[in-house]
Parts: sequence; structure tokens; C-alpha cells
Amino acid sequence: MPTMRAVDAAVAILEKEGVDTLFGLPGAAINPFYSALRKHGGMKHILARHVEGASHMAEGYTRAKAGNIGVCVGTSGPAGTDMITGLYSASADSIPILCITGQAPVARLHKEDFQAINIADIAAPLTKMAMTVLEPAQVPGAFQQAFHLMRSGRPGPVLIDLPFDVQMAQIEFDPDTYEPLPVYQPRATRAQAAKALDMLAASERPVLVAGGGIINADAADLLVELAETLNVPVIPTLMGWGTIPDDHPLMAGMAGLQTSHQYGNATVLASDFVFGIGNRWANRHTGGLDTYRAGRTFVHVDIEPTQIGRVFAPDYGIVSDAGAALEQLVAVAKERKAAGELADRAEWVASCQERKRTMHRRTHFEDIPIKPQRVYEEMNKAFGPETRYVSTIGLSQIAAAQFLHVYKPRHWINAGQAGPLGWTLPATLGVCVADPDATVVALSGDYDFQFMMEELAVGAQFNLPYIHVLVNNAYLGLIRQSQRGFEMDYHVQLSFDNINTHSTVEDGSDNPIKGYGVDHVKLAEAMGAKAIRVHDPEELLPALETAKKMLVEHRVPVVVEVVLERVTNISMGVEIDNVVEFEELALSAADAPTAIALLD
Repeated sequence: MPTMRAVDAAVAILEKEGVDTLFGLPGAAINPFYSALRKHGGMKHILARHVEGASHMAEGYTRAKAGNIGVCVGTSGPAGTDMITGLYSASADSIPILCITGQAPVARLHKEDFQAINIADIAAPLTKMAMTVLEPAQVPGAFQQAFHLMRSGRPGPVLIDLPFDVQMAQIEFDPDTYEPLPVYQPRATRAQAAKALDMLAASERPVLVAGGGIINADAADLLVELAETLNVPVIPTLMGWGTIPDDHPLMAGMAGLQTSHQYGNATVLASDFVFGIGNRWANRHTGGLDTYRAGRTFVHVDIEPTQIGRVFAPDYGIVSDAGAALEQLVAVAKERKAAGELADRAEWVASCQERKRTMHRRTHFEDIPIKPQRVYEEMNKAFGPETRYVSTIGLSQIAAAQFLHVYKPRHWINAGQAGPLGWTLPATLGVCVADPDATVVALSGDYDFQFMMEELAVGAQFNLPYIHVLVNNAYLGLIRQSQRGFEMDYHVQLSFDNINTHSTVEDGSDNPIKGYGVDHVKLAEAMGAKAIRVHDPEELLPALETAKKMLVEHRVPVVVEVVLERVTNISMGVEIDNVVEFEELALSAADAPTAIALLD
């Protein structure tokens, strides 16, 4: 039997499990692992500037392509605790990432050694497995089990903690005969699919709710095939956005309290049957359950048995991988269609399409400072169906979901449940590494951008080009809007007069950021990126076109900072039948020129 260091076995297993890219920062306690990476020579490593950033890069990498598992690496102590937010984000959205940390030698774990902390116990609630490996011979099994767990059932993250002496120890291991463990996925039966379709057939106004589980299962094509076979409209969740193209006749809009369309909410309210597949009935999708459930029958498909009934008890639940369920549902639906047994849904579909045609929020404003709605209108013009969008949280992200268009799965990449500020930039870099030929566009407010802006240097160092649309109102905009209920505007302003910025004309009218505080253009350039600032809505499209050219020329991130009006309230509410609209609605095509279904 070949003998080798435990870390050399670990790197060999990573290769066998399909890993070729890692994100991380070396340190004393993890240096043996890095020496194994160097010895192997076949792994790409992206050096992050912050370990939390590395964990978000790993998540973006996983989300960008079916089958990917992002790996992030850090040393002992604070490196592991820095990764906790990344583990939370991945766990909350069912994303597999592997975090590898160094640790003090086993004999010192109870002696309060330098940077020795029980990271496995800290990470346990946020992972499918968190293990400090105490015996060198357990290293291969720990890594084998990690990949098995990440891929089986509901996907999620794992943390493996490697004490220094365990890493260095010699073990017997034969990489040539190593095999990954079989993956377990629950699979719907034909009888379950038939019962669910019987219940759908008894309804008059059904909708399919397409969740992120469909994207995790790489089953968007099956979802569209089912919708087309049944002729039933689809309401994607935020995590399921892209499962059906926005311009598809059966795409009925997103529903919810924030990231939703008026026509999506109206269609859910008009429905009498809701078939959720791979979704979790998130509260920002449902709002109050009394309103959401009233007069409707529910079927729920989820890969995790305990997810069925977690938020409310459906009328029928199926524990299944979304792809496996859709395979059965499509097969049964096609048989019934061939036999002429499916109901005619044309009238219901036509009513959904009419809502989609007529219920648009206005985007075309000519105000200076720029209103945010106009930003997304110009983004729709500048970026085509192949664009991958990345965002996390805030009014910028909420408005993006209301106004942007997504046409493919994994082309809207969003930290849905956790929503950590700072996630956007590093996650975008992970997407760029996974798909280096893609047009990738990140979207941040100024506060999200400032949380982890140091990672721009990673994009510059490793030539990871993408466009970062930074909408700047020098506010914690979402928190300011929620403070309206308390009649306050308290500690949410980021504005100040920056003494290092100067007017370029005598009257000061062209001061680049007068009163807005941070000069993001200077910051981006200091990090090795390129940057453009926009004040006039008519300059937006030219700036985005210039940014696309800069990507090709310089192969670094390009920040397009848009100076917004300080206060804009974005549509949201507490019930799906009571979303507050702060701007007038579109009355003609000129009011919303890039809407999917134009007004007459």
C-alpha cells in the first residue's frame, strides 16, 4: 500500500471528487495542506483578501455550474470563524461548499493554544458535517464522507478541520483505487406523480411554483416541459428565477412582498391550486399565510423530508429530488396529453398573460440625480439573455428582481435567505472563475460594496473581468425604508463631505460625489480595477457599453458607479395583496420600454 502524508491523500481525493479550483488564504496551521497543493501542481488557487470572501467565492463557484463544489481554505482560529457567514449563506440556500481549516496540534487543543478554537462545534449548526479529524488515518474517510453528504439529499456545506500534526502524519492510502461514495437522492414514484396531477386536474386555475431546488437538480428544462405539456403558468421564486425564461408565454411573474411583480402576485391571488417544486415557502414569497393560502389547494415537492409541513401543511407532500419528481410528472403528463385527458387551460393562461402585459411598474424617469428604476431599464438594454447577474440584498437587489430580465437557470445568483452584506463582490469572482467566458454583472448598493471591496484586488490580480453596477445613494436604503414605520431616519446615512474630493468646475456642480462621502471610483482604481461614474440617466447606456469594452481591453473588474437620488422607496408590503407602490405605474410602452410584455 502506498504511504503518504495525510494532506497529500486529501489533495488526491479532491482531484478524484472533481475539484480543480480552491479559494483561500494560507497560514501557519494550514501550510502543510498548501505544501500538498504545491506538490500536486494541478489545482488552481485563488488568493482571497479575506477568508469570508473566500467562502463566498466558493459559493459563487458552486452556484455557477451544475456539479461544481467550491472549496475554501483557511488557517486556524479566526480563519474558521470568518468562514461562518459563508457557511450560513450556503446552508440557508442549500449550496454545497467545502471549508478546510488548519488547527493546532491534537495535544494542544485543550490548552488554549494560539489560534486554537473548537471550530467544528461552532460550525456544526450550519453544516451537514463539521469535523476536527483527530486521527490521521481518518482523513481519507472524512473527505469521502464530506463529498457524499454535500451531494446527497438536501445539498449543503461541510467543514473539515485538520490539526497540524494530523496533516503531517504518514498514512497508507491508494489514490488509484479511490472511488466517491454513491449519492443518495429520494425519488418520487409514478403513483405520487399521478396523484399530484389528479389534484391539479381538479382545479381551474393552477400555477406551478418553481424553487431553487429545480436549479440545484439541473432540471429547469423538465420544469418548462411540464409547464408546456400541462399548459400551466409558472411562478418562479427568487431562488428559482431563470428556471423558465422571463419571455416565455407561461412565465407568470414572481410573487412576494419585495422581489415580485404586480402581475405575479395578482396571478397567485387569482389561482386555486399551487404546486410547489423545490421551494421552501419563504416568508418573503408568501407574506401572511392566511392571505397566501386562502381558497387554494397546495402540493409540495421537496428533497428534505422535514421541509414538508415546516411552514404550513400542504394538502399533499412528496419527498423527492426536484429533477426526479419532474421526470415522473412529465412522463405521466405526456401520457395524459396523448390520451386527450388534460384540461384546456387556454382561458386561464390568457388571463395571466393579460396581467403580465398590463401590470408594469414605471422605469423611465429622466430625473437628475438618477432614479434607480432607470438604471435597470438601461441594464436591460445593455445586457442580453446570456448575462449572469449576481446580487445579495438591499433596495438595489429588490429593484433588480422587479425590473431586470433573466432567461436561464444560474443566470440570477443571489444569497436568498441569509443575504449577507458584502457577499456580492466575492461571489461574483467565484462565478467568473467557474465561467470565465461569461458576461457577468454584479449589482450592489454602496453599503454592500463597501463591506468586502478589498476583493476587487483579487479580480485584478487574477484577471477576473466583470461589470459591477454600484448604485450609490449614500444610505442604508432598505433599513431607512423600514424605519419609516418608526418615523425615524436613524444611523442609516452614509453621506458626508469628503475633504479629498474637489469640484471640477467653479460652481461645484460637477463635484463627483459632493455630500455622498466615499469615492468609490478612487477605491476601485486603487484596487487595480477600472471605474466609471454616472450622474445623468442619458449617460447610463454609453457608460455600460464603455464598461464592456474595458473588460475586453483590461481583463479586470469594471465598476460603474451610478449616483442616485438620496431617497427612493421601492415597492414592497406585508401581504401579497397589499404591496405599497410609491411611484405611478406604467401607462404606456414609453413608461416601461424594456418590459417583457410591452403595453400597447
